Amino acid sequence: MRITELFKKKTVFSFEVFPPKNDSPVDVIYNTLEELKNLSPDFISVTFSAGGSGNGHLACDVASKIKEYGIIPMIHLPCINYTKSEIDSTLAEIDARGIENILALRGDVNPDIPPKTDFSHASDLVTYLRSKGNYDIAGACYPEVHPDAANAVEDIKNLKIKVESGAEHLISQLFFDNSSFYDFREKATIAGINVPIEAGIMPVVNKKQIERMVTTCGASLPKKFVRIMQKYGDNPDALRDAGIAYAVDQIVDLAANGVDGIHLYTMNKPYVAKRISEAVSGIVGAD
Repeated sequence: MRITELFKKKTVFSFEVFPPKNDSPVDVIYNTLEELKNLSPDFISVTFSAGGSGNGHLACDVASKIKEYGIIPMIHLPCINYTKSEIDSTLAEIDARGIENILALRGDVNPDIPPKTDFSHASDLVTYLRSKGNYDIAGACYPEVHPDAANAVEDIKNLKIKVESGAEHLISQLFFDNSSFYDFREKATIAGINVPIEAGIMPVVNKKQIERMVTTCGASLPKKFVRIMQKYGDNPDALRDAGIAYAVDQIVDLAANGVDGIHLYTMNKPYVAKRISEAVSGIVGAD
């Protein structure tokens, strides 16, 4: 099923998982899926190595397992370190497995790996995918501006190019202040971007996680969140529970303000996903 169709029926509730690194046990991700499947998300997205040679095949394996469970899989497809022929090979595998939903991404630039030249932007990949098959294509968006954009105006302009190239719905980068998302959504609407936008929510359950996330994506931290970190940062169990509660509070507020969907960055933690799913089951994800 094409994910775009879901937004016409409900507030979509989805998960993201990632395959283990090549030197990690592969069973971990399948054990994770065994638990997540019982939560009945609308779809599960699977990350894909942006390095040009990593876990792409494993990502396809994981997506196939998700499909076996009767859940719609979406596979991430970064392009900055791939040639057209390499993308074609991946698409052949995706097609062979009957996967039709793709999240088209530029991918993170790795200073140790010179980028390829076939694709400079995610919009280039979206255009290419449109020429290769009838895929349901999603794109990423940044409520607090893409780190490489000069400003919010340029970022929205680039996002509109991505949508006009064929991205049918969007998934946002994580954020901790809902007002940032609402401001972004209003600017997108004014710019004529009228596709569904899922809000990306990451429950913060340990101190190192938030430090890493803030460094990589530049998410701002509201005072309420900072106080939680200061109070419970050295108490893992308390921080986990506080992080879950904060994410639930975000989701409730987003749903009340008409969000198109919630994309939960599970970090492969079924317990956390379960707690949040149970807390918001009557608010999002129901037909």
